[in-house]
Amino acid sequence: MAVGPGQGEIPVIILKEGTQRTRGREAQLNNIMVAKVIAEAMRSSLGPRGMDKMLVDSFGDVTITSDGATILKEMDVEHPVAKMLVEIAKAQDAEVGDGTTSVVVLAGELLAKAEELIEKEVHPAIIIEGYKKAAMKALEVYDQIAVQVPPTDKETLKKIAKTSMAAKIVSEDADYLAEIAVDAVLRVAEQVNGKWTVDLDNVKIEKKEGQSIRDTQIIDGVVLDKEVVHPGMPRLVHDARIALLDCSLEVEKTEFDAKLHIETPEQMKAFM
Repeated sequence: MAVGPGQGEIPVIILKEGTQRTRGREAQLNNIMVAKVIAEAMRSSLGPRGMDKMLVDSFGDVTITSDGATILKEMDVEHPVAKMLVEIAKAQDAEVGDGTTSVVVLAGELLAKAEELIEKEVHPAIIIEGYKKAAMKALEVYDQIAVQVPPTDKETLKKIAKTSMAAKIVSEDADYLAEIAVDAVLRVAEQVNGKWTVDLDNVKIEKKEGQSIRDTQIIDGVVLDKEVVHPGMPRLVHDARIALLDCSLEVEKTEFDAKLHIETPEQMKAFM
C-alpha cells in the first residue's frame, strides 16, 4: 500500500504490497464474522457431553480431543481476530487451567449480539461501554451467588476438581486425580485474614513418561529432576541436611591452546 499526499510527490510505502485494507462497517462486520465462525466451531465441544474434534496438521498427524486449548492451539489461523481469540484461550488456560472453550464461545456470542446493535446504528463505543457495565454487574452477582467451601469439605472440593477433568483425556481416572489434587492444594493452603489462599507456585508438577496415570503420587518434600552421577547414590533421603550454594559444583575444564607442527609423513604416522 502506497500513500502520496500530493500530485507529483513520491509515494510513501507504509504496508507491504498486496495488503488489503478495510475500514468502518465493513471491517467491524468482517471481524465479528470471523469470531462467530471460531466460536461456532468450538461450541459443539463445550461441556461434559462435548464432542471430540479430529484435527489433522500439515504433516498428517492426527489429534482427537474436545479440549478447547488443544483445539485452538492446533488451529492454523491467519486472521488477526482469530489469532486474538487463540491468545485469549491460551491466557485462560495458563491462568485458570480450564474454561478455554467457554471463553471463546462467550466472546462469539457477545460479538453476535453486538452485530445486531451495530445494524441498528448503535455506535460501537456505546456497545463497549454497555458490556463494561454488564461485566461489573456480573461480578457483583457472582459474589452474591458464590458458595463458600471450607477446606474440611473434601468431598465437595473433589467434585469441583473432577469438573475440570470431565472433557480431558484423564476423565477415566478423574476420581483418583481429584483426590491427589485436593490433597496437594490443602497441604499448601494458608489462612490469611480469615480467608483461605493457595499459592500454586508451592505445588510442583513433575511429568515422567513410561508409567500409568494411576502411578501419580504426592511427594511431601523436594523432587530433584536430575540424573544420578553414580549408581550407588540414594534415590530417597529422609530428614536430609541441605546445603544451599550460590555456585556450581562442576569441575571446570582447563582451557589450553595446543599446536602441532608436522613436516614429514613419518611424523604424521607417529602422531596417529
